[in-house]
Amino acid sequence: MRELHFKDNFWNTDITSTGGYDNIIQHLNEGRRTCKEIEDFMKARASIEEKYAKELLSLSKKVCGHNEMNTLKRSLDVFKLPGSHYTRGSKKNGGFQRETERNQKKEHQMDALHKQKATQYKKTIEFKKTYEQKCRDKEEAEQNMNRNATTSSVKQQEKLYSKTQQAKNSAEEADNMYNSNVCLLGKIREDWQKEYVKACEFFENQEVERISTVRSTVWTHLNQLSQQCVTSDELYEDVRKSLEQCNIQEDIAHFINLRRTGDKPPAPVPYENFYSNQRLPPPRQAPPINRRVPPIPDSNASGDVLYSTITEPSYSTIRY
Repeated sequence: MRELHFKDNFWNTDITSTGGYDNIIQHLNEGRRTCKEIEDFMKARASIEEKYAKELLSLSKKVCGHNEMNTLKRSLDVFKLPGSHYTRGSKKNGGFQRETERNQKKEHQMDALHKQKATQYKKTIEFKKTYEQKCRDKEEAEQNMNRNATTSSVKQQEKLYSKTQQAKNSAEEADNMYNSNVCLLGKIREDWQKEYVKACEFFENQEVERISTVRSTVWTHLNQLSQQCVTSDELYEDVRKSLEQCNIQEDIAHFINLRRTGDKPPAPVPYENFYSNQRLPPPRQAPPINRRVPPIPDSNASGDVLYSTITEPSYSTIRY
């Protein structure tokens, strides 16, 4: 694509127009506002992240698995650490180039040249109108003198001749003034044009620098966020590695060895007779109770009747 430049695309055919220059200045002002908006956005985000980091740090100091022990406790201690290591690199905003004394000076210089050019053009147009009027007055005086050359007296002819000469002198004077103002306007225009080209190049370089700075700053900001994700993932990986070292059987054995109370259950409580001081073992469990139920018909070959008995905990069948 063909490279475009400010100095080739913001001219106006009307010498008094500043449309092209105004478009450049408007764009630069909008660019400065964009930089301010991005800067404010990043500051607000950094403030949120800083608050988040402080809350994570506070959270990491709270009790989490205080009563746990051995390998699981070590894993939970590591689990709290990522919050305390949260980095706040995104707070470091890139330094946007704000409106400087140098570009203000350039704008003031161009404003003064625009005003000077417009003022001189207005004066030149006024002198042009005066010059044209004086020329018409001169032509009218000459025509009037020629018409009355044969009919008027010598005294009247002298008077007409004097008036014609006066009109001629006024026209020549107006011509000189008009011509000198045109020359002055031409010089002012040349000076303005040279400075306008320099201003276009200056403002274009500023815009290139601004866009480059914005792009670089946002890119760096995103790199910081990506690095934060990498750092967080590394810390999470430490937690995962710690969890891999968490041995369930070891933790159970550790708890048993630390808090064990014995390996024998309590002995049966004996019966102690108050009168004989005889100690008897506890009574055995009562035998199962057999209950008769109605006979169940059976078409067997012997013709015997079958009865079922209910036992605890199962049923059995008895033949009678």
